[in-house]
Amino acid sequence: MQLPFPEAAAPDDEMREAGRKMFAGETEFVKGVVAMDGLPDPDRPEVCFAGRSNVGKSSLINALTGRKGLARASNTPGRTQEINYFTVGESHYLVDLPGYGYANAPLAVVEKWQRLLKNYLRGRVTLRRAFVLVDARHGIKPVDEEIMSLLASAAVTFQCVMTKTDKLKKGELDKVLEQVRGKLQQFPSAYPELVLTSSEKGDGIETLRAIIAGID
Repeated sequence: MQLPFPEAAAPDDEMREAGRKMFAGETEFVKGVVAMDGLPDPDRPEVCFAGRSNVGKSSLINALTGRKGLARASNTPGRTQEINYFTVGESHYLVDLPGYGYANAPLAVVEKWQRLLKNYLRGRVTLRRAFVLVDARHGIKPVDEEIMSLLASAAVTFQCVMTKTDKLKKGELDKVLEQVRGKLQQFPSAYPELVLTSSEKGDGIETLRAIIAGID
């Protein structure tokens, strides 16, 4: 019996090459956006990455693009306070959203970030898919369910990307995946495949590149 939300299959040669070519091209930082009127022109499809603080979002973006310093990694929760735009080749935008679940940020700052996030998700017509990152060591937490609910209410398709899968043994990972699959079933807008990644080992990077290359 097929599990709900199976792991995304490895790409075929054609899609693997499409992903490689997309991310082998120029990837450049465009701008950091702090208000909706600062968003770039909606002239190309875009995908965004969302995840709670310290989920490994910057590391994953750096692994995808092959540029270690492109997205700043930090152990300080809430360091990414802007919506950061990057070009991927000549065809797409890759968007790094502010981390959520900020334990140490002032409440007023958190509310400002959350308001910007909601407005972006609800109002960006060129947003094709959100990738919600979930730490494989912890599974889906209430704060992850909040962002998933927000995406669902904004009618944005989101796909769950598990990070740091190399940190668990197979039995431990299977247990977490069972929890994740159960939680995702309450969200109709959840894309029905999981992507399992390790930025450190490179696991799942080719698959995620191919998925993004296939979105238009």
